[in-house]
Amino acid sequence: MSTARTAAGTALETEEHQALRAAVAALGKRYGRDYMTTVIREGSHTDALWAEAAKLGYLGVNLPEEYGGGGGGMAELSIVLEELGAAGSPLLMMIVSPAICGTVIARFGTDEQKRKWLPGLADGSLTMAFGITEPDAGSNSHRITTTARRDGTGPDADWLLTGRKVFVSGVDIADATLIVGRTEDARSGNLKPCLFIVPREAPGFGRNQIDMELHAPEKQFELVLDDVRLPADALVGDEDAGLLQLFAGLNPERIMTAAFGIGMGRYALSKAVEYARTRQVWKAPIGSHQAIAHPLATAHIDLELSRLMMQKAARLYDDGDDVGAGEAANMAKYAAGEACVKAVDQAVHTLGGNGLTREYGLASLITASRVARIAPVSREMILNYVSHQTLGLPKSY
Repeated sequence: MSTARTAAGTALETEEHQALRAAVAALGKRYGRDYMTTVIREGSHTDALWAEAAKLGYLGVNLPEEYGGGGGGMAELSIVLEELGAAGSPLLMMIVSPAICGTVIARFGTDEQKRKWLPGLADGSLTMAFGITEPDAGSNSHRITTTARRDGTGPDADWLLTGRKVFVSGVDIADATLIVGRTEDARSGNLKPCLFIVPREAPGFGRNQIDMELHAPEKQFELVLDDVRLPADALVGDEDAGLLQLFAGLNPERIMTAAFGIGMGRYALSKAVEYARTRQVWKAPIGSHQAIAHPLATAHIDLELSRLMMQKAARLYDDGDDVGAGEAANMAKYAAGEACVKAVDQAVHTLGGNGLTREYGLASLITASRVARIAPVSREMILNYVSHQTLGLPKSY
C-alpha cells in the first residue's frame, strides 16, 4: 500500500533504513500471505523464507559485525519484521531468536557464548527460543518458581534447573532455549533472576505442544525441566546482573511485538483499501462512502502513530537508554496491539461476508491479531506500568 510504504518519512529514517524497507518489502512480496497459509495448512515451517532472509543478512541485522551480524540495532530489525508482516508473511521467531536471545548474549554473554551462538543466530543456522512465562506466574516475573541450584561448590560446579514454562514459541525448531530461572543469593537467601542456555536435547528437558486455536507456523509449548543438568557456563553473563540482563531482552521483545502488530495491521488495511477501491454495490466504489473510508483512515492513523512510538523506543534502546526505552517500548507495544486489532476488525467488516472467506485470507487474522494485545505482556500490565512508573500513581498490587 503506497501510503503505508512512504509513511516512515525521510525525517525519521535514514536513506539506509528506507533502502532496507524497500528490499525487505520486495522479499516479502515474493512470498506473501499465500506462502504463509500454505505452510500453516501443511503443518510445516517457514524454512525457505527464514533461509533467504538470513542469506540477505536481515535476521542478524541487529547483531555485532564481528560475529557476522549487520552491526545495527532494534531500529533495523523492527523494519525487517514490520515489512515482512506487511507482506503477509511475518517471522515470529525473529522476536525471540535475534531480538531477545541475540541481544542478551551480545550484551552480557561471555566471550565463549558469543563465539558459540552469535554467528549462527546472525546467519540463521541457529535458532533460540525464550522461556519466561509460567503457569502460576503469568506476567509477574517476581513469582517465577523455576530454580537453579549448584550441584557442588566452586565456580565450575554444574547447575540443576527445575521448573515449568508455558507458551514458549518454537521450541521444536530451536537449538536451545534461553530460560529465565532464579538462584539463591548466598548473602541474603533471596531468589534472584538468572538466564540459562538449555540445549533442546538436554536430559530432563521435556516439552508438550499446547493445542492452540491460533493457527501459525510457530507452535506453542509447555516445558518441564526436571533437574536439567547444565554446565557452569550455561549461565548467561553475571549471576548478579540477572535482572538487568532480563530487561535487556524484554525491551526488544516489546519493540518487535509492536513491529509484528504494525505489519499485520498494514497487511489487513491494504487488502481492505484495495477492496474498497474496486467493490461497487450501487453507482460508486464502496470506498467513496465515508462510513467505509473514515474507519479505514482512522486505522491508518493509529498504525502510523504506533510506528512513531516504536521508532522512538528503538532509537532510545539503540542509544543505550534502557530506562527511556522501557517506557517507550511498553507504549509502542500497547499502541500497536490496539491498532492491529482495530485494523484487522475494520478490514474484515469492509469486505463483509468476503472477509470471512479463505479466498481473501483475513478471517484467520482475527485470532492472530490478538497476539499483539496479549503477548508478551497484557495491555493491563502495561497500563499498570505507565500509571505508576510514568504518572507516579500508587500501585494496585
